[in-house]
Amino acid sequence: MPFKLLILSVSAGAGHVRAAQAVEAAAREARPAIDATHLDLLSLVPADFRKLYGQQYIKLVEKLPQLWSYLYAKTDRPSRDSLIGNLKRAAEKLNTRKLSAEIRRLAPDAILCTHFLPAELLSKHKGKGRKLPPLWVQVTDFDVHALWVHPHVDRYCVASDEVAFRLEDRGVPRDRIFVTGIPVMPQFSAALERETCAREIGVNPGKYTVLMMGGGAGVGGLEELAARLLRLPDDLQLIALAGRNEDLLRRLRNLADAHPGKLFPQGFTTTVERMMTAADLVVTKPGGLSVSECLAMARPMLLVSPIPGQEERNADYLMEAGAAIKAVDAATLEFKLARLIKDPARLRAMSDAALVIARPKAAAEVVALVSAAKYPG
Repeated sequence: MPFKLLILSVSAGAGHVRAAQAVEAAAREARPAIDATHLDLLSLVPADFRKLYGQQYIKLVEKLPQLWSYLYAKTDRPSRDSLIGNLKRAAEKLNTRKLSAEIRRLAPDAILCTHFLPAELLSKHKGKGRKLPPLWVQVTDFDVHALWVHPHVDRYCVASDEVAFRLEDRGVPRDRIFVTGIPVMPQFSAALERETCAREIGVNPGKYTVLMMGGGAGVGGLEELAARLLRLPDDLQLIALAGRNEDLLRRLRNLADAHPGKLFPQGFTTTVERMMTAADLVVTKPGGLSVSECLAMARPMLLVSPIPGQEERNADYLMEAGAAIKAVDAATLEFKLARLIKDPARLRAMSDAALVIARPKAAAEVVALVSAAKYPG
């Protein structure tokens, strides 16, 4: 009988889902193959709760980032009467009958959560005596917040030694923490040809090319940033990913019409690795999955528009490692990119630094750990 793994994500932002998909893909490639099933928890809960955790999260971090920053810091060491304490109790009351039914139907040998919400719910269930398979958590940033830490989680997979140290400092035994990196899809380890990928996109492989990413929902002010960078010399090309934001894609296409041969807007894609291959540098928000994909491809990063809290911590980690620099606004982005273009030695050093901390095989490592682990009793 194959090992059965249930992977639970939450579609609040794209990163948690992409991490789950990466683990699912690695499970298919494992020898012997792992029988993996990926479920988005928000597909199993009432519509009002789904809206709160999905759309409202994105609106909060985009429209009220300072409020999110306050909440992130305020709730990191919570008391029972804190906001996070109230959120935890609200999560306990969430109707999870569909999730329980799916767990009974699938009868997994282990469960891996790439978001804190299912980890919270299942930890509570285990605490009340419900029999469940071993519960794993994959933290999807180079940071760890109190929301991820639960008493009945059996094992944690984290991005770095620093995150492991901080998790241990919160009371998790060190032998329950594994430093794996953040899972990315197997294709980010593939050997690809720049010229082939550039031709597919329509860009000139001989010109300096910048890939601009704003997250899966297309947030992050890409239109303004692209307009700024189009002021730079004529030999610069921009590939701009709008994700699923159709309105942003339309505006980027209008901008591209005014700058033929310089701006190449793209909508949602499952082949980001091919666009990274065609690029010399990536301008991106420092989401845990996006930057892990850049690291796997050894792409230097110019970081913009970090979400206060976890993405700011991601940015700090990357800059300390030498794999990225940060621009605090559009003017700074224009200035720093202009300097980087003229400094190939700096770009090579950033690429080398990315390789040092990259974990392109993280998903396979997670699958191997989960499927081979022995548990007390």
